[in-house]
Amino acid sequence: MLLSARAAARPAPIVLVAALMAAPAAVAAEFGDCPARFLDGAPPRLTNAKLSQRTLPLCFDAFAVLHSGVSRTPLYAAEHLTRASVAAARRVDREDAFHDEDRVPPDERARIEDYVRSGFDRGHMAPAGDMPSAEAQAQSFSLANIVPQNRALNRGLWSAIEESVRRLASQRGELYVVTGPVFEGDSVEAIKGRVLVPTRIYKAVYDPKSREAGAYLAPNDGEGTWRPVSLRTLSAEAGIDPFPTLPEGVKAAAMDLPEPREFSRGEPGEPRRPGDDWQSWLKSELLRALQKALRDALRSIF
Repeated sequence: MLLSARAAARPAPIVLVAALMAAPAAVAAEFGDCPARFLDGAPPRLTNAKLSQRTLPLCFDAFAVLHSGVSRTPLYAAEHLTRASVAAARRVDREDAFHDEDRVPPDERARIEDYVRSGFDRGHMAPAGDMPSAEAQAQSFSLANIVPQNRALNRGLWSAIEESVRRLASQRGELYVVTGPVFEGDSVEAIKGRVLVPTRIYKAVYDPKSREAGAYLAPNDGEGTWRPVSLRTLSAEAGIDPFPTLPEGVKAAAMDLPEPREFSRGEPGEPRRPGDDWQSWLKSELLRALQKALRDALRSIF
């Protein structure tokens, strides 16, 4: 895992062996300012020691990230979703504002230009749609929360998974959620020779009321396939234990996750209406763009 990388724009390999040869034992990251994002205040545990090289814990208003200076991506993003936070997030208009993360050393962070003409989307790990305030949403566009994601996956299946988890949080009352990339094989792709491209992406959830847990696991491609896995399986395949304080019995059983579906942006449980087709989507996107342009114009005047 993570032994070498090849640039998306050219086939020449980039060797990362030196960064990973002397990997120490995995240790818990220190998140002094945001323990509420984690179940029982305990951050996810890296079960693959190779991932622990050059990591940096980062706290944001509504999520926490463990950033890797090797992959120049997050290794995971952790959230505590509640019925109230999901309801608040639905009232926040989306305003894309991707930006470099200044808290990450310059040579270890992704840059906006890395993604330009890369062929990949800038894929959120903690979704913008989960953010309960405009400030939190702006923070979610930090590149420390972003991985190179297949465009079809990001805009299709993965978007449906994110929405399904929000609705599950609304139905159950609260969920703990950990999302992150998986890097597999002796070589993985790298955009601009710098930012590693995940081979798969996971989203782990835990319901503290029912004491059920499981994870969505999807290839980072456009095939639209996924499978539900237990936390034990996720740990073996992704190198991470997202909820380390849970009993082994809970980790061994995969909960019945909702089938990913596309929804209208209504109240939880509201099905997609017949009029919610691509034409309706285009109209809503144009209206949103006009509203944003008007707000920006007013800000420039006042």
